[in-house]
Amino acid sequence: MPALTVREILAFDVLGPAAPVLLAGRAGLDRTVRWVHSSEVYEGCAFLYGGELLLTNGYGLARASADRQRGYVRELAARSAAALFVEVGRALPEMPPPVTAECERVGVPLVALRRVVPFVRIAEAVNTAIVSLSLAERTTRRFRGSAHTAPGSAEHGRALLADLLDGAAVGRAEAAARAELAGFRVPDGHRVIGLAARGLPEAVAARVVAVPAGRSGAAALTAELDGGLSALLAVAPGPDPVRAVRDALRAVAPPAAVVGLGPSVPAEAGWERFGESLREAATTLELAVTVPSAEPGRPGPGEPCVATARALTLERELTRSGGRERWSRLAEDALGPLLDWESRHPSDLVRTLEVHLRHGCSPTRTAALLHIGRQSLYQRLERIEGLLGIEVDDPELQAELLLAACAFRLLRASREQPAAHRAAQRVGAVAGTRRSAAYSRAVQTNPATQVRSPMPGAARTR
Repeated sequence: MPALTVREILAFDVLGPAAPVLLAGRAGLDRTVRWVHSSEVYEGCAFLYGGELLLTNGYGLARASADRQRGYVRELAARSAAALFVEVGRALPEMPPPVTAECERVGVPLVALRRVVPFVRIAEAVNTAIVSLSLAERTTRRFRGSAHTAPGSAEHGRALLADLLDGAAVGRAEAAARAELAGFRVPDGHRVIGLAARGLPEAVAARVVAVPAGRSGAAALTAELDGGLSALLAVAPGPDPVRAVRDALRAVAPPAAVVGLGPSVPAEAGWERFGESLREAATTLELAVTVPSAEPGRPGPGEPCVATARALTLERELTRSGGRERWSRLAEDALGPLLDWESRHPSDLVRTLEVHLRHGCSPTRTAALLHIGRQSLYQRLERIEGLLGIEVDDPELQAELLLAACAFRLLRASREQPAAHRAAQRVGAVAGTRRSAAYSRAVQTNPATQVRSPMPGAARTR
């Protein structure tokens, strides 16, 4: 039966503010903990039944003789207590040496809590995790080896993913237990990738998520939330798991699918990081459907849109750190003369600059992506450099220019988004709008794919 150990409990987030330090009994850190109690009773330990972690403020220990202090520890050991956590600094200025020495002798882990954290908060967090683990094991044992799934497993998974998306505080042990109830485990050595998708019927969405699992031996925790799919994928070790999942999804997703993938995190990173990846995937999805790609025609006709968080790093950081005012300032400061010229002469110079910078200033790659000849590209670059009075391939300027070009794309999308939204609803057309092609196709197929925009002031319909 799975259980929490003293070592695992020491890693709980709720204990961090208490600044715990192990003073004795290191050999007992792998003892299992049945329950957490707080008590200031030092005369007899008849209330203990074995496996308890005891919390105390040390008031009685501070006034007890050395013999009584040692006797108290021996009683805890005789009752098979798992560990003793003592608050140090208020009622007990410092840990009495007889307590430390006796805990070491009998093998009871002794932990000093050097800052005040309400014991009720610690007990609630740990005991909730213990109960969750117990329920998970009971349910899993009942259905292990059968063709049936545990009752309510989908609801457990949906609730856990919703909490992670909302950034709710979910302890590591509690999250693992709830995932166990949903039938999801992250094997050692695997990587976890968050996924958010729109425009996928439920059956197709399950298949899309299952493909990476089948190809790489991964597991998936999925749920329909807010009209779309949210998922965590546990991907087996291999080179660049994000790219592997992205390519697999592009191969099987229907043309209307829009998918965002978060960064991959190691299994040992824990559920807080899993939640971060899931939230990054949701942000990536929102950007994919509200901000047009820097590269024209991406994705192509009949292709799903599968965007990764790393590919939209600039867009994510810009939407987090400011809105239209900041984007406008960034664009004007670095690209002012170019923006002024483009406002009077319809062209594609800013996009040309961004695509060129994003692809390492490769003329061949840039020309191919823009669907123009290399000579036309050279003419555009020459005009850009003449207007700005700089050399595009100057490494000192490239980061600023790329950031400014990206900011201008976000600014333009935020201004024109409402018109694009109405056009997409009316005819599902892409031409003449600044909505992404993926969004327009998805809305045409299923209006429920509308999502909130991460850009300030933009439409927020679902």
